[in-house]
Amino acid sequence: MVPYPPGPNYRLDPRNEAAHGPGWSEWELVKRAEPRFPGHRQPRVPAWGYDDEADPACMARRIDAAADHGVDVFLFDWYWYDDGPYLERGLERGFLGAANNHRLKFAVHFANHTWTNIHPAKLHSPAPVQYPGEITRETFDTIVEHVVQRYFRHPSYWLIDGCPYFSFYELTKLVASFGSVAATRRALDGFRAATRAAGFPELHLNAVVWGRPVLPGESGAADPVKLVTDLGFDSFTSYVWIHHVGLPEFPETDYGYVQGEYLKYWQRVEREFPIPYHPNVSMGWDSSPRTVQSDRYLNVGYPFMATIGGNTPERFRDALAETQRRLSGRPARDRILTINAWNEWTEGSYLEPDTETGMAYLEAIRDVFG
Repeated sequence: MVPYPPGPNYRLDPRNEAAHGPGWSEWELVKRAEPRFPGHRQPRVPAWGYDDEADPACMARRIDAAADHGVDVFLFDWYWYDDGPYLERGLERGFLGAANNHRLKFAVHFANHTWTNIHPAKLHSPAPVQYPGEITRETFDTIVEHVVQRYFRHPSYWLIDGCPYFSFYELTKLVASFGSVAATRRALDGFRAATRAAGFPELHLNAVVWGRPVLPGESGAADPVKLVTDLGFDSFTSYVWIHHVGLPEFPETDYGYVQGEYLKYWQRVEREFPIPYHPNVSMGWDSSPRTVQSDRYLNVGYPFMATIGGNTPERFRDALAETQRRLSGRPARDRILTINAWNEWTEGSYLEPDTETGMAYLEAIRDVFG
């Protein structure tokens, strides 16, 4: 089980405090969420309180809960722009500083999308860009050096057949950074060479592939099969079901419908792509906390969009069981499942306990996978 993202925004960060004021974290949006339509379950209240994941003691509690319920890896959403890292403290201080981090593997998912100010977003107002997702080759080489030396060498870093796992969120931004597919391949080949020089047999590169943009400024690849092949990726996965499935019923689309449409996508892409696919199970979706709560809740695009309803712990467990059944015939190294998400509280997709359901979603993982 590989859930993302531990973090990234539930801790203090200097950039956030400069933009939103001293002491701000995304918990402020969680606290202020309101029901936007009849039957809408908001606000969600974390059972562990509004704590700081950069605190090693707080992260240690998360590591124990994950390990005790069958989670194997924390796949950290990780940001680094041309002016340096962002939202890295949960990993750098929290996870790496936790005394029990040997209980769980971790890996880096480079969330290389453009960062816009949607904390909160105002109706009919374009979200202002704060940090463009495109980076220079010099920045990329700095990232490679940091990742290889700081993370890959850590005893808890996730390896597949001895190869460190590293994932990219937005392929189009990656190519735009270097100007061409050929230049991007050269940059990735340099990453592989640096990994081998550090003593590893190879680098396992994973691509997040999707066809339906969600965040402002996102764009999917025109021909993802050709792109991941030309760039030499080793595997691909999904970040969240709604990257592949529309939500036709507003304000709420049923969980079962979304799961069914996603399973059709899974069946199709396994035939189309020449590399292994790591499937995804999404816990839910509700981006309404990222909207200005006094604005009307209209279906005009992220974060003003339909939610997923009926995503009970029981139905989540059934989705996990169906995924386990479909994975059971694969070799052990390919039985990998990503989950959205560990703690996306303002997108309504989290495994962490709240005051209403407790540990039920984590218990669902334990019940299915042990």
